[in-house]
Amino acid sequence: MKVRPDLLDAQSPPGLEVVQLTDEPGVPHSHIYMEAPIFAPDSRRFLLHRSAHAHGSRQDDPEHRYLVCDLENGCALTPVTEEIGATAPAVSPDGTWVYYFVNQTKVGGGGRLTLKRVGLDGTRRETLLVLDTPLPGTRFWPSRIYPLATISADGRCLALPAFLGDGQTQGAPWGLMVFDLAADEVRLILHGPTWCNLHPQYCRSTDPETSRDILVQENHDNLTDAGGNVRKLVGGLGADIHLIRDDGTNLRNLPWGRDGEEHCQGHQCWWGCSTWAITSTNLRTQNTHHLVAGTAASFAGHIGRQTPGGVRLELSRDFTCPQFCHFSTDLAGRRLVADTFPADEGGRLLFATLPPPESAGRLPDTAVLSNVRFLLKPRCDWKKKAHPHAFLSPDGTKAFFNSDESGVLQAYMIRGLDAI
Repeated sequence: MKVRPDLLDAQSPPGLEVVQLTDEPGVPHSHIYMEAPIFAPDSRRFLLHRSAHAHGSRQDDPEHRYLVCDLENGCALTPVTEEIGATAPAVSPDGTWVYYFVNQTKVGGGGRLTLKRVGLDGTRRETLLVLDTPLPGTRFWPSRIYPLATISADGRCLALPAFLGDGQTQGAPWGLMVFDLAADEVRLILHGPTWCNLHPQYCRSTDPETSRDILVQENHDNLTDAGGNVRKLVGGLGADIHLIRDDGTNLRNLPWGRDGEEHCQGHQCWWGCSTWAITSTNLRTQNTHHLVAGTAASFAGHIGRQTPGGVRLELSRDFTCPQFCHFSTDLAGRRLVADTFPADEGGRLLFATLPPPESAGRLPDTAVLSNVRFLLKPRCDWKKKAHPHAFLSPDGTKAFFNSDESGVLQAYMIRGLDAI
C-alpha cells in the first residue's frame, strides 16, 4: 500500500487519508462492483481482485486472483483463489466463508460450473456443487456467468445470473439461479431475453420474510446474438427494477423510470438493511442525474415510475443540478458515498449523511442528504473499465474507489470519514 496525500486537494475535509491499496507494476487491480457482498461484518477484511477491471475479469485469464485485504494488518493482500475462471465471490454474512464459482461453462452446454467455498483466512477450501448438466427441471445450460453473486442475510442461499442460450438462437434467454447452500441444490427462478444485466441483490434485512427478496434489473429492448454477446444493453424506455422472492414468486415493481423522461442509469442498491432501495436516474430533457429511493408495489406491467402504489423519495432534491452516478450506503443506512459527473473533469467523490431509512416515508419537504462534503477527484478517465465505483465499508468509516491515475487501474481507500 502507499499513502497518497497528493490525491487530496484544498476542498478535501481535514483528517482524510488516501491509501493506494494496490501498486503491482503493469498489473491492473480493481475493487469488485460496489453492490457485491465482499466485506467481513467487522469492516476489517474485504475482497478485491488482481488482473481485473471495474466490471469484472476474463474467464480464461491465468493471472486473475481474488485477494483478501486486511485493513488491520497494513492493508496486506493475500490471494484467496487460484483457479482459472474464479468469479462471482460472496463473503458469508458472518465473515467466515468466501463462496465463489469456477466458470468452465460453454455456450450451448458441455462445460461445467463449480461452486466452492474457502475460509476468509484461506483455509478449508471445499467443492460444494458441480453443475455439468442442464439446470434441474429445464433444458438450459448456464454459460457466460455473471461476475456478481449475492447471498441471503442468513447465509443459506446464493443467487447468480447466467446466459441460457443454445448457441444457435437469437434473443435467447438469460436467467437467475438460486443455490441452496444447506442442501447443495440449485433452481432457476426466472428467465427470459431481457434479464441480461440482472445485478441481483438480496435484501440485507434479517427479517425472515423480507430477507427472501432479491432486487433485480430488467433490460428491455436489449439485443443479444446467438452466442450471448450483448449487442445493445437496453433501449426504448430503458430498464426497470423489480423485486422477486428467491422461490421465483411475487414479482413487484420499483417506481422508477420508464415514463419517457426518467431513465434508470443501471445502478441501484439497498438503503442499509431496510426494505427501501436507492437508484440513480437520468432525466432526458434536463441532462441531470438524480438519486431516488423507493419501496416496491405490486407488479402492474413494466411501467416503472407510473406503478400504482409505488412510494418514492427524491434524495437529491436539494441539488440544483444533481450529477450522481455510482453510490452506496453503509450497513446502517446513515451514510452515503457517490461518484459524480462531469466525467471529463475526472469526476468527484461526495459524502453525505442520510436520515434513518425507517423515517423515509414521513420526511418533510426539505433536504434529505445532509452534511454533503466533497472528498476528492478520483482522476480516472471514466472509460467503462476504469469507473471509480465508490462504495463504503459496512461501518461507514472508509470509502473505496478505482482509478487509473497512475496509468494502470488500481484500487484505493479513503480513511477518516468518521471524523466528518
